[in-house]
Amino acid sequence: MNNVTAEYSQNDDGSIRVENGGFNYVKHQWKSATGKAKFRGDEQTAALKVSFFGPFYSGYNVVDIDDDYQYALVAGKNLDYLWILSRKPSIPDDIRQRFLEKAREIGYDTSRLIWVEHD
Repeated sequence: MNNVTAEYSQNDDGSIRVENGGFNYVKHQWKSATGKAKFRGDEQTAALKVSFFGPFYSGYNVVDIDDDYQYALVAGKNLDYLWILSRKPSIPDDIRQRFLEKAREIGYDTSRLIWVEHD
């Protein structure tokens, strides 16, 4: 998928609504999915679990964020899942390199990352 987006909002029960979408360039159609995230503990700690296929949840842990809260490095429950989130279509090289270095330190094989086009 390209032109992928993720939007977050708070539900009345305190959980987080997660709306993901993007363009499936193979099928030439837009797709979306809505899920729910819950904090695993303290709501001041960015360690959550997210489900798009309830009741099954997976890890969603913010492990780095820039000073202006524009970019975030998010790790999954294991070394198979990693995301770099951005409020803008592109990521500055210094932030990209910092996040890639942090991911490698954790144990991720960053050569497997898929860089989504945003055009």
